[in-house]
Amino acid sequence: MYVDQASTEQLRAWESELSAEYQAHQARKLQLDLTRGKPSAEQLSLSNALDGCLNGNYIAPDGTDTRNYGGLDGLPELKRLAAEILGVEADEVVVGGNSSLTLMYQAAAFGWMFGPNGAGSEWSKEEKVTFICPVPGYDRHFALTQELGIDMVTVPMLDDGPDMDAVEALIERDPTVRGLWCVPKYSNPTGCVYSDATVERIARLGQKAHPAFRVFWDNAYAVHDLNPHAPRLAPIAAYCRQYGTEDSVYQFTSTSKITFAGAGVSFLATSPQNLAEFKKHLAFATIGPDKVNQLRHLRLIPDMEALRNLMAQHASLLQPRFEAVLSVLEEGLRDSDLGSWLAPQGGYFVSFDTRPGLAREVVRLAGEAGAKLTPAGATFPYGKGPQDTNIRLAPSCPTVAELNQAMAIFVTCVKLASVRQRLA
Repeated sequence: MYVDQASTEQLRAWESELSAEYQAHQARKLQLDLTRGKPSAEQLSLSNALDGCLNGNYIAPDGTDTRNYGGLDGLPELKRLAAEILGVEADEVVVGGNSSLTLMYQAAAFGWMFGPNGAGSEWSKEEKVTFICPVPGYDRHFALTQELGIDMVTVPMLDDGPDMDAVEALIERDPTVRGLWCVPKYSNPTGCVYSDATVERIARLGQKAHPAFRVFWDNAYAVHDLNPHAPRLAPIAAYCRQYGTEDSVYQFTSTSKITFAGAGVSFLATSPQNLAEFKKHLAFATIGPDKVNQLRHLRLIPDMEALRNLMAQHASLLQPRFEAVLSVLEEGLRDSDLGSWLAPQGGYFVSFDTRPGLAREVVRLAGEAGAKLTPAGATFPYGKGPQDTNIRLAPSCPTVAELNQAMAIFVTCVKLASVRQRLA
């Protein structure tokens, strides 16, 4: 179906057929939800051994009684596991609660209130503070930034990561830039993996940026591969050590999509200087983390081999879901000018681009036919996609059967909206 090449008569015929197809979807009164990248119940069940695994033994390998106060950094053995995931040293890691987003918020809020480099570097005392946001990107990053009153400027997300020419140009010409958001592996929502060259250029930003500039390196999908031949992400810490820019990067990850989404552990890794500044303020907010839960995770995932085995089980559940989404898109929209999409090798999302000006209409139509999608524009700051094209699809939680139903609705809505736009 090429609507740009179709006659008015052909478009009208298609519109009639698609309207009937759409009404048939509506008549089924389905309630399907592809809005958020939540693990499925089957995935959560992979970690049910967390329940009861301590069996009354609350003593960590280093002798810590996890039931008591203290241990601001987290358990040493869990810090070592996080260090191996992120390519850092164990003493550069802090272990937090279930949400890495909380650690991101704390790092940004501490930067705003107290300054990343301490007194005199407070972002709040500057006339204007700007974060660079690669788009399409993660809506919660943008919401966090907006919450703090920080301005956002966008750069395009390319196949190998952010448009680094644009990033570097912004840093060179805009003295208010203090941050850059990154999801470097299986970027949310496009699924791209940053190339080695992109990682290296990001690590070098600290040489030319303001001393209070920080990269927020949200490596949420560090181990979330769909197949054993998935692309590798270069460790940014190694490049930072090479260029002397260790202070310019905060790394984050968590087990939220590895064990229990609502009861996992999170990690912040950064330079010793940054870590000392972060912990100085964190110590006023807590007397210590949930070390009992940290110990549960250590018993379930004692090392990288156990982690790889667990993630292989996740992949076996996720891959059929991604294949369902991609196969329906391919079957319904190949050989057309109605949209484009990417086939990620990991992560949690499929990114789809409609014809310009149609994403909101497709989301509206799909919702009224029983398939709820992430709001169009959510992958851009302030919820406004400039061309109204991007839609984030989240295949992880529904069953394969539900995905097939939802994607059939989605394809019909893409076609119907495109034909109606062309007729108009």
